[in-house]
Amino acid sequence: MAEPTTIARPYAEAVFRLADGAGKLAEWSAMLSALAQVSADERVRAAMGDPNLSAPKVAGLFISILSGRLTGECENLVRVLADNHRLGLLAEIRDQYEALKNDREGVVEAEIRTAFELDPGQLSDLSARLEKHTGRKVRVHVHVDKELIGGVRILIGDQVIDASARAQLAALESALKA
Repeated sequence: MAEPTTIARPYAEAVFRLADGAGKLAEWSAMLSALAQVSADERVRAAMGDPNLSAPKVAGLFISILSGRLTGECENLVRVLADNHRLGLLAEIRDQYEALKNDREGVVEAEIRTAFELDPGQLSDLSARLEKHTGRKVRVHVHVDKELIGGVRILIGDQVIDASARAQLAALESALKA
């Protein structure tokens, strides 16, 4: 069986082409995010897996939950996904769409794990350094992780910048053992 990433890719690419052509990247981003949130709800997941509910009824459930927040084109996407039993892929479709959107806009996502809360000045300085390092605009997501002891650990795509005290202590331990 194909991986969810592989199955979701054509849908994400089609939505991206549609949104990009219409100049509605942000609008589609918001709709896909809302759809992914709805699909993550356990009650909705139960309905998606209920063999007694037809695809049109499941699609109607999504559309009614998000009443007024979806365009006609997005409602059609929901119907197509329901007909093909692909509503469970909405989070993956959203993620792939966001990656395409970020690439178009020259943005890279960075996950920053820090031992302590960063004040706005520190976060701004770190963002500026990351933008200089990557040559692209950086959208940061900060998480506090007390296990780092001190410093930061940054994940940008598949690149890791580990400037945490834990990593430095591990390197020191390794050097002392050698």
